[in-house]
Amino acid sequence: MSIPHVTNIEDKQAFWMVDTLWVILAEGKDTDNNFSLMWQIGKKGSGPGPHFHEQDEAFFVMEGEITYMANDEILSAKAGSFVWIPRGTVHAFKVISETVKVLNMYTPSGFEQVIKAGGTPAEAFTVPPEDFKYLDKMAAVREMFKKVGMHVVETPDKLRESSKNNMS
Repeated sequence: MSIPHVTNIEDKQAFWMVDTLWVILAEGKDTDNNFSLMWQIGKKGSGPGPHFHEQDEAFFVMEGEITYMANDEILSAKAGSFVWIPRGTVHAFKVISETVKVLNMYTPSGFEQVIKAGGTPAEAFTVPPEDFKYLDKMAAVREMFKKVGMHVVETPDKLRESSKNNMS
């Protein structure tokens, strides 16, 4: 059973993964698996290729701008925008501004486990430095995708020049 509580970002572990800083503010163990919330800073060009979740996903853009592909629609979101991606929607996104700060929410929870499995503990609350070397954790990430209901889709990514999904 979850109980009312307060979480402070300064008390949470930060992770670097896919050119993004992720801080898990609320995870399933805190919310009876109903909800997870992450604070993110992404750098220009970052974002996942086409995929869908078995969870609803939402974003609140705090700073910067992101372009989303949701099914066949292209959506632009700038600071102050709320983005809703219903479960089962094939989507991708790409950071357009130099950096973006977002709150990223999932219901029910689960996706935060992907970040814990694939992320590297961050040395600072910033995007990863240019010379940062990621540990190869893709096998663990793909296994976690299966467990949490995330599915990579091999379909053209309308947000990038390459036809290969950057999560494959």
